[in-house]
Amino acid sequence: MKKGRAGTMTHDYKRHGTTTLFAALNVLDSSVIGRNMQRHRHQVFIRFLNTIEAQLPKDKAVHVILDNYATHKQPKVRARLARHSRWTFHFVPTSCSWLNAVEGFFAKLTRRRLKNGVFHSVVDLQAAINRFIKEHNEEPKPFIWKADPDDIIAAVRRGHQMLESIDSHVRHYKIQE
Repeated sequence: MKKGRAGTMTHDYKRHGTTTLFAALNVLDSSVIGRNMQRHRHQVFIRFLNTIEAQLPKDKAVHVILDNYATHKQPKVRARLARHSRWTFHFVPTSCSWLNAVEGFFAKLTRRRLKNGVFHSVVDLQAAINRFIKEHNEEPKPFIWKADPDDIIAAVRRGHQMLESIDSHVRHYKIQE
């Protein structure tokens, strides 16, 4: 094992390069459109959007939920968006639950294909990723929300009541000091 990297890297670890995976998750059926790219720049992102455009039915509106990464806000990306009226970008905080499904896909990819994998080149790495996406799309399983909204709202109300209770106790304690 490499000193200070127990369990993550062996002494003979050699990095053969990296790839950037752009992935579009269809939240309705959990299928994924993925592309390995050399870099994560706005030009590459536009190429990925064009890939998605080519694979989707022309009569459907496309809503893209994105994190707040700078690539998505580049003037050329915004200009492309303006030219394609069926596309709408929605920017959300990275911790938002809409992105959790995508993060879940990346976690699954990491656990099942990449962790402890041996890739002798970037091409080997990309081939492994592409095989995983193909296998995933053969039997995609969409996330189905099972929580009762009334239970969620009740939990939020209980949380607010608890915070108000704590706040009043803290104010009361400070007054008595």
